[in-house]
Amino acid sequence: MDGDLVTIPARRGKAARVRAGQTVRVVNTHGDQVVDTWAFRADDMTEFMSMEHSRAHILKIIPVVGDTMLTNHRRPILTFVEDTSGGIHDTIIAACDCHRYKFLGVEGYHDNCTDNLHAGLAEIGLSSAETPSPLNLFMNIPVRPDRTLSFEAPVAPPGSHVALRAEMDLVIAFSACPQDILPINGVGHPPTEAHFRIDG
Repeated sequence: MDGDLVTIPARRGKAARVRAGQTVRVVNTHGDQVVDTWAFRADDMTEFMSMEHSRAHILKIIPVVGDTMLTNHRRPILTFVEDTSGGIHDTIIAACDCHRYKFLGVEGYHDNCTDNLHAGLAEIGLSSAETPSPLNLFMNIPVRPDRTLSFEAPVAPPGSHVALRAEMDLVIAFSACPQDILPINGVGHPPTEAHFRIDG
């Protein structure tokens, strides 16, 4: 039975439990919104989806449909099964945090993906001792011919989605990225909510 659509509030985080074999559909509701994504083994939060282990496995910087992401124990955790977003995602950049915004000149507190992860987990009674590097769905970080990186606007249109199949019982967590200084969520486009649904 298909699940209900769940809101990832703008600038906030959300988490949910997912059984092996279920599919998580992440919807870029208004387009341009980056969704930082984490996955943890349900019965051991010290095992989690790892970008560095996944890149070594898929031999790509950007995963595509059919690619399986691995944990820090090199076990399958999520597989890309659908992508209508244009196929541009990021596995390189760390989650934003209070230190990042201070570096960008922000005085005082700024919403950030690191805090959103832990708030989302806490909402369902869980915690993680660390903040793994996220799978940044819809985030556009091109690698130029001179090997430098840049922060560019997403290409994901409104209503586009990515579907991920759970390869183990897991906890998935999201942050609707609150970045509003760089064009990470689109030029002149403030951070917005996104949605997800668990099917199967």
